[in-house]
Amino acid sequence: MAHTHDHHGHSGTVHRWRLQVALALVGSFFVVELVAGLWSSSLSVLSDAGHMAADTVGLVVALSASHWATRPDPTGRRTYGRYRVEIFAAGLSVLLMIAVCGYVLVSAVQRLGTAVEVHAGVMLVIGVVGLAVNVVALLLLRGGSQENLNVKGAYLEVLADALGSVGVLLAGLLTWWTGASLWDAVVAAALAVFVGVRAVLLGREVLRVLGQAAPNGIDPAHARERLAGVRGVVEVHDLHLWTLTSGMNVATAHLVSATGADPAGVLKDASAVMRDEFGIDHATLQVEPSGSGACQGTEW
Repeated sequence: MAHTHDHHGHSGTVHRWRLQVALALVGSFFVVELVAGLWSSSLSVLSDAGHMAADTVGLVVALSASHWATRPDPTGRRTYGRYRVEIFAAGLSVLLMIAVCGYVLVSAVQRLGTAVEVHAGVMLVIGVVGLAVNVVALLLLRGGSQENLNVKGAYLEVLADALGSVGVLLAGLLTWWTGASLWDAVVAAALAVFVGVRAVLLGREVLRVLGQAAPNGIDPAHARERLAGVRGVVEVHDLHLWTLTSGMNVATAHLVSATGADPAGVLKDASAVMRDEFGIDHATLQVEPSGSGACQGTEW
């Protein structure tokens, strides 16, 4: 039995600084936007402040998770380490996004038909400044969003806020041109729906990881076929493929070797297949001599 394992490139650690800078930007602007929203009576500004609050909490959780994920476990009972903390953090981001969306939608419906004085000028200023802050944060997080699900959750939240700032600008312009505060509620509701859809999509990815589904881009049938094609292998069973955390795919398999085959050679070639063709550095492979019956009835 053999395995290869390399955590040196763990994406959460590599991109931690991006989360730190984004948190400083988003957290600071949240305070400004909350005060402006309360003063201007703008639902779109308040809803965007709510998104900013969710982002701030989400970034704090994401940053904490990236720290805890790489800390050693003194008890020795977490044999996979703490890496899954990042996935739970991404799940919390999803719940925060959905909660904010629900609150904004309810508030928008309640405001329909109600005359509320909204300060369009404040909305325009907040929209411009907020968009600038979010664009900077997006550029920071974009580099890690394709490699780490935790960072991707933070990226999507900030993306939603950037669109929220565009919405605040749009609502401010429409309110200024028409004098009708209805646009404020309509734009806020539209933004909430958009953010909700993004949250659901991210939630599906989180559930795939927690459900230990095969990693995206890897076909289990193809992996089985390639392992079966390794010289000296006559059968492959108990093949399992899953994602431990973003950027860390894992595999286990039992390989039945032909009579006279070199077990060390089989392990070397099979490990190379998993590493070079499927990008799996941590593949635990067990070689069983043909006819040994060592794992009868263990297929699951």
